[in-house]
Amino acid sequence: MVENTARRLGEEKVSKLLWQFSLPSIISTLASSIYIIIDRIFIGQVVGAAAIAGMSVTMPISFIILSFGMLIGVGSTALVSMRLGERNEEEAETILGNTVTMILVISILTTLVFLFFLKKILIVFGASPAILPYAEDFIRIILWGSVSQYILICLPNTIRAEGYPQKAMYIQLINVGINIVLDFLFICLWGWGVRGAAMATVIAQTTASILVFHHFLSPNSPLHLKLINLRLRLPIVKGIIAIGGAAFTTQVAGSMINILYNQNLARYGGDDAIGAYGIMYPILAFLILPVFGINFGAQPIIGFNYGAGRYERVIETVKKAILASTVIATAGFILLEVFARQMFGIFTEDANVIAIGSHGMRIMVMLLPIAGFNLVSGWQSPHSLNAYHA
Repeated sequence: MVENTARRLGEEKVSKLLWQFSLPSIISTLASSIYIIIDRIFIGQVVGAAAIAGMSVTMPISFIILSFGMLIGVGSTALVSMRLGERNEEEAETILGNTVTMILVISILTTLVFLFFLKKILIVFGASPAILPYAEDFIRIILWGSVSQYILICLPNTIRAEGYPQKAMYIQLINVGINIVLDFLFICLWGWGVRGAAMATVIAQTTASILVFHHFLSPNSPLHLKLINLRLRLPIVKGIIAIGGAAFTTQVAGSMINILYNQNLARYGGDDAIGAYGIMYPILAFLILPVFGINFGAQPIIGFNYGAGRYERVIETVKKAILASTVIATAGFILLEVFARQMFGIFTEDANVIAIGSHGMRIMVMLLPIAGFNLVSGWQSPHSLNAYHA
């Protein structure tokens, strides 16, 4: 099974591999963004624009969770891919075990810190008295279930690195499907509002996380999760941090920018402006997340061939990933410039929110065509792999 994966990653045409590995990742990321969009539509139409604004001020917390998830997930996937390229399955399993331990430690620490200072943090992030209750109700439940979110950010990438991109996609689609069904039940039928949205997310992510662990405990998996490998090894932890640092820094910067956005939106535009930004994010995510899918799809190919010493294939993969990402980002830019107002109208009937959001969106995406190059070159540059190669 491992030999079949090795033959594919090391010998098949790069463009074919990139398509095979990226398409399931793109479908997974699009599915994730679709459930965020549907979540916001349900909240906007059933509860109101103020509830969307409350959820919006929690976005920096979600970005920070994503930052740590990317730190661990990007770094561990690259290391696993390199070890598979070196035919060192034992070390790859040790990296898998260390990844799980890092997820548990980081999720506990971040959850405790955010919960302890939650109200003060949300006020700093721009929550007004009118939207603070919505923000607290939503993010408190999300934080209690954040370990599942970390698992889904990190470990499906390892499943892809094993040569199972379709399986990782199915797990994510199950997550999304459960989330949408529960959103409808909890928000539309039972009237649980933002708490219902949060509960739907946690239940769906927990179910998908169980499926992830079932994969690594199954005899069919090339890599197996073993208790002995849960003990942290400093060289592996340092390697994960070194390689994942670029993605982590990018996401932390995004969180800091988001905080500044919310603070200034609250000061100069009020809750309507924050609500407009809360709608803007899932729309933008739907159009930019396929670039992340290409990144995730390229990681196993790059890591494996780097570990195998086939550097020409590494460079070819990076170039093709940059080209595909740039095409997607440019298409997203055109769609948002032309149809911004219509997209906002799906979420709310509030004319002021639509006017603020559509105008802001057109400005925000002006440099979107270069986003593909920035993301791929930052995450997947062959030089970044030199951060750890033992």
